[in-house]
Amino acid sequence: MSTVKIMCVSLGALIFFVGLVCIKCLYNLKRATFGKTLSLLINSASSQDKKSIDIRALIVTAHPDDECMFFAPTIIRLIELNASVHLLCLSEGDYYSQGAERKQELLQSCALLGIPNSRITIVDHKNLPDDPKAEWKVSLVSSLIAKHIRAHSFNMVLTFDGSGVSGHANHIAIYKAVSHLASSGQVPNDCCLLSLVTVGLFRKYISFLELPLSCLLPTRLCCCVGLQGYRQAKNAMFCHRSQLLWFRHVYIIFSRYMFVNTFQIIPQGPKNLKIY
Repeated sequence: MSTVKIMCVSLGALIFFVGLVCIKCLYNLKRATFGKTLSLLINSASSQDKKSIDIRALIVTAHPDDECMFFAPTIIRLIELNASVHLLCLSEGDYYSQGAERKQELLQSCALLGIPNSRITIVDHKNLPDDPKAEWKVSLVSSLIAKHIRAHSFNMVLTFDGSGVSGHANHIAIYKAVSHLASSGQVPNDCCLLSLVTVGLFRKYISFLELPLSCLLPTRLCCCVGLQGYRQAKNAMFCHRSQLLWFRHVYIIFSRYMFVNTFQIIPQGPKNLKIY
């Protein structure tokens, strides 16, 4: 091998090593500041000034497996911070008549992530079918979510954004419902509403290498896990055996949502929003 080639290989290896070190430093920084950022968001929502706060978080999803496919890093980090984490899943995932099986898979997945059965609510409603072509009524979804928030006095709600991460109509319906609650004043002032940011296809499938972009771009909350957290998320995904087609294995390996979650605040206040 010529001297030039050796120098190029060495330079490439050095750049790769430096890049990994930078990602590791960013990971440590975000991990250290995650709890503080959460407290600031909740304190801001409640107009209080506390050094610490009791986090009572609700994750709202559409189907069994959403919790680990998209929200695993956040759930894992919240549990590590001793937060009270609840899950509201608005369907049993009965698109292929596997609702009973998928419900059990969800319970197993949540157990691995750290959410006990007593904090899991799975809705089985004829007007909320697991179907990408179904138009879930915003009024129905928002009423179910509002009832759950009032019943448990949550101070943080996390769900999908307007693109639903995967573009699934059921995901988007939940965002519209939460936005309606925010705009119509049906959410307590001390409850912070957050939507999971949808990223482009390239960013979505570069795994942990996406972390620098998440840190540089403007988001209100960035949550990430290391290899141990990734293994936990992966094991939770493996609980959904009925859904483990070949492309799900690809997703587990390459998706940034197995490592990184970024959230934006859903603003609360008057806003014109069509409800149907």
